[in-house]
Amino acid sequence: MTASTTRRTTAARTRTAAVGAIAVAGALILTGCGDQTNSGSDSSSSASTSSAPLADKLPKEIRDKGVIKVGSDIAYAPVEFKDSAGKVVGIDPDLADAMGKQLGVKFEFENGTFDTLITGLRSDRYDIAMSAMTDTKDRQEGVDSDTGKKVGEGVDFVDYFTAGVSIYTQKGKNTDIKTWSDLCGKKIVVQRGTVSEDLAKSESKKCTGGKKIALESFDNDQQAQTRLRAGGADAGSSDFPVAAYAVKTSGGGNDFQLVGEQVEAAPYGIAVAKKDAQLRDALKAALDAIIKDGEYGKVIKKWGVEAGAVTQATVNGGK
Repeated sequence: MTASTTRRTTAARTRTAAVGAIAVAGALILTGCGDQTNSGSDSSSSASTSSAPLADKLPKEIRDKGVIKVGSDIAYAPVEFKDSAGKVVGIDPDLADAMGKQLGVKFEFENGTFDTLITGLRSDRYDIAMSAMTDTKDRQEGVDSDTGKKVGEGVDFVDYFTAGVSIYTQKGKNTDIKTWSDLCGKKIVVQRGTVSEDLAKSESKKCTGGKKIALESFDNDQQAQTRLRAGGADAGSSDFPVAAYAVKTSGGGNDFQLVGEQVEAAPYGIAVAKKDAQLRDALKAALDAIIKDGEYGKVIKKWGVEAGAVTQATVNGGK
């Protein structure tokens, strides 16, 4: 998610959309997406350290237990979600599976509300957070994007994908909405703690004539979609891959439509606590390895999101 201090914070202003091709991503399907288990925490790799080329890069305690605990909001298709059998699938689990084979560990995804993932990381509930989380300076520095005040130590990111933010409406309705300024005097639904929420608040301040943007925020994106589908708002907003997936799949493609251009294109990053530099560097090495050997490209192509691919792992590349 392109997040504020949660999934996305206002990163780069109105940069060119990086994943425009996803709007027609016929390859996005609900089945055949990863090989996760469905226990309290969902595993994504069965590699053993003995056959993993990068195992020695991990901290000893993680190498010994053979598991990286991943905090994730598992309700954000196609990035991470549960399929009809209850398995965790999507772009992030598939990439984690490939990295796990390089590192010789399992990535176990644990479901959590998006705006609590960094808190869970700070409290050592998770080793990392991987949840379509936008890498931003505020997150890196532990700054609350709403108040500008420092609220924590901050985290480091290993950047692995690029995505922007899009607006969508009920199909055939609100055709006058093309840009964020068109939302003045209208109501939008978003996931709490995301860049979409940040943008709505920011754009509302620019509205004139007393016509502010009415904002309703939810714990997850699926709840926001349900509200819009029922006619409870004029528009919704989320990361472009997610909005495009909803347009493609919800109601057989009859519920929603994308409107306007995506904005705020910025990197998704795997969040790691500042104190865990060795783990961060191991993840970077694993990501670079799967980019080089082609496994990264296979995952990206499988989900139809090639336009958001990166050519190398970057640490703290968010602005």
